Amino acid sequence: MDTLANLKAFLAVARTGSFSAAARELGVAASVVTKRVGQVEWQLKSPLFERTTRRVSLTPTGRQYLPGVQRVIADLDGLMADARDTAPSLQGHIRVKLPTSIAVLHIGDLLHGFQRQYPLVSLEVMALDRAVNPVDEGFDLALTLMPHSYGGVVEEALCTIPRMICASPDYLARHGTPRHPRELAQHAILSFLPTGSTWEFNSGTGVVRVQLHPRLVSNEAQLLYAAALAGNGIAVLGAYLAAGAIADGRLQPLLVDYPMADLWMKALIPESRVQVERVQALLAWLRKALQPVPPWEAAHGVHPHAGTKPPRLARSPAKTKGDKT
Repeated sequence: MDTLANLKAFLAVARTGSFSAAARELGVAASVVTKRVGQVEWQLKSPLFERTTRRVSLTPTGRQYLPGVQRVIADLDGLMADARDTAPSLQGHIRVKLPTSIAVLHIGDLLHGFQRQYPLVSLEVMALDRAVNPVDEGFDLALTLMPHSYGGVVEEALCTIPRMICASPDYLARHGTPRHPRELAQHAILSFLPTGSTWEFNSGTGVVRVQLHPRLVSNEAQLLYAAALAGNGIAVLGAYLAAGAIADGRLQPLLVDYPMADLWMKALIPESRVQVERVQALLAWLRKALQPVPPWEAAHGVHPHAGTKPPRLARSPAKTKGDKT
């Protein structure tokens, strides 16, 4: 029984949601993948997947088992890379989590450049807009805009993400321009699901908190951006998404005297992966690209924090010489 091949078959099915797609990815017959997963299930005495004619999904046991297998395979891949003493450059596998919209619009290009620089490093990139504990879900590095922190995870701030309250000129011509956050209650609101429908604004007399009833709620920021451009309401959008449309007049910034607090984009790295050379290389690559001003702000002249060095949110353990897991 080839345990490693069986575990990789399990991961491939979990990742693709299909035995046939996993087989194509692994370059074997679908029956081989079925047999390998069956051997893992036999060892565990529990099914890992619920199989129907339409879909394959993880069982509770499969969901519990998945993060541990991801960590084991990542560690083994690292050990195998280290064993290749004749390797000409950095190599190995990195599993990365990114926020969806910023990944598609900007971070993806940075990763393409990283792989051109390090052609022997492979990446598995998951685009998710929910909070993720990289230890539990088997990520080497997770970029997030969420404020969540986790035990056993090192945090490093990379850049600010200014938030812009905006609407199209067409919408404002039809519905008027709000002058105070409380006036938003009379407007069509486009709300980002992960941050909720209670919006907080800073003012000279303190925080103004407004509970809203959105016209549109979505976990995809680009959908809200498109709705704002179409004149369907008022949205809060990150500068990485809205700066271009504001610069050319397609969107108009609102409530400039009542700014929202900026978000920080930070990297979350499990303590066990901080000293991995390829993970450190990726972190350094992102840091260089995003500081002191991220590219989307430089392109459109949005520099609310130019020259400000992002704070280190959590101290990285001292690197041990020769540790390249």
